[in-house]
Amino acid sequence: MRIDLHTHSTASDGTHDPADLVAEAKAAGLGVFAITDHDTTAGWREASRAAVEQGIDLVRGIEISCSRDHESIHLLGYLPDPGNPELALELARARESRITRMDRMIRRMVDGGIDITVEEVQAQVAPGATLGRPHLADALAAKGVVANRDDAFRELLHDGSPYYVGHYAPDPVTAIRLVRDAGGVPVLAHPFAMRMGTVTDEMVEELTAEGLAGLEAHHRDHTPEDVARALRLAQRHDLVVTGSSDYHGTGKLNLLGEHTTEPAQWSRIVEQSHGVEVVRA
Repeated sequence: MRIDLHTHSTASDGTHDPADLVAEAKAAGLGVFAITDHDTTAGWREASRAAVEQGIDLVRGIEISCSRDHESIHLLGYLPDPGNPELALELARARESRITRMDRMIRRMVDGGIDITVEEVQAQVAPGATLGRPHLADALAAKGVVANRDDAFRELLHDGSPYYVGHYAPDPVTAIRLVRDAGGVPVLAHPFAMRMGTVTDEMVEELTAEGLAGLEAHHRDHTPEDVARALRLAQRHDLVVTGSSDYHGTGKLNLLGEHTTEPAQWSRIVEQSHGVEVVRA
């Protein structure tokens, strides 16, 4: 069984709507896959219906953008109850912050001589989707300011850019506790990727003590040394080890199923969850 536990739909910054994402996962030969949009569960219902129709097991999840010392850390939460009021409130706060942040980024770009409007960015966002930098990147590409999304991030939207503005994001300890309280299972996404904040061995130990369940070790943005480090830490702290594609459709080069999770590791996640059930084929 091939298991991919990290994908995105148009509910956040992917390019396939949830139903099409399910069809793509089925076509890629996956038996289990997770929808993990940024700070939202908006794609769950459509993906669930499609998963039953397509005959593939669906893991309902989220990817929570966290921050510590102004550096970004992402947390995957598998099978949490979306009706948990504290978790729902935190996700709503993050989404609202992304809207005001986008206004400020666009203002900086206009002041810097880049012709882009809020309306042009909104045209790239699916109804109800979590707004993010990828939508701004797509708007810039549509206007010919850059060639594509990757160029936009490389040239204009990276964290060190003069146009960059941060948004509200909880500390990872807070996010872990919220996911656990909602019956979900928290796993650090691509913890050692260069584009993310610095996750130290000491931080992994701290987060494990607060309820962290696992590390996404096998990921396109990890070097072989990063993978080895993640495996050592997972063994030391008895953490689940996952592998995932972080698929965004045409928005990134990542391919469905290019990294996968072992069935035994997936079983450990299911055993720890008590939020929502896996949608079974």
